[in-house]
Amino acid sequence: MASTGMQIFGFVLALLGIMGAMVATLLPNWKVSADVGSNIITAISQMQGLWMDCTWYSTGMFSCTLKYSVLSLPAYLQTARTTMVLCCVLAAMGLCLASLGLKCTRWGGGRRSKRHAAIASGGCFVAAGFLCLVPASWFTNEVITNFLDSSVPESNKFEPGGAVYVAFVSAGFLFMGGFIFCMSCSGKRHGPQDLVLLPPPDKLLLQQQQQQQLLQQQQELQHQYCSLSPLDNKTGYSLQDYV
Repeated sequence: MASTGMQIFGFVLALLGIMGAMVATLLPNWKVSADVGSNIITAISQMQGLWMDCTWYSTGMFSCTLKYSVLSLPAYLQTARTTMVLCCVLAAMGLCLASLGLKCTRWGGGRRSKRHAAIASGGCFVAAGFLCLVPASWFTNEVITNFLDSSVPESNKFEPGGAVYVAFVSAGFLFMGGFIFCMSCSGKRHGPQDLVLLPPPDKLLLQQQQQQQLLQQQQELQHQYCSLSPLDNKTGYSLQDYV
């Protein structure tokens, strides 16, 4: 089983992963504009995220617009929303299970229960990392494809923003934390099982010998009582001897 230090290290990695996934989900800079306008009244920077689009103007003004309509969004953006939310939920469940599976904690049951909780939390972390990696990869591919398309105007070209890189790093943290907790099952056959208390071999052998001796004595006593005849129980005197 993984050592306590490795489990704590995996827990910290998973915690950083879920924090990064939540930040990446809320950030509006999944893609940013690749050109800078020269006119003072035009926008100098545009950012698009999963939930809102923001614009910086050269005058210092900043405005954001929420994306209320889900059906009007492209498929990759709808998928990114769903998978990032599921990633955060699964990672949160994994943290709860990991807190029960840590060897340094007193709650969570016995050794077997902690082992099962650690494996379950590792599975949640790996699944959450996969759900975080898919939208980041798909979003990046769409942005790069649109950027390399010659038919797209220069003003509509974007490049990957900081939120995408945060999502990639968070997925890596979740994968590493999940693998560390999944490795907890490697030594599951070593050591005594839970709730099974066995005496030492010497003490167990002594108890067996004592039980055999006691059983042998009981058999000898029973044999002695059964071997006595009815005449042996009499005193040896009869009334006919005196008549």
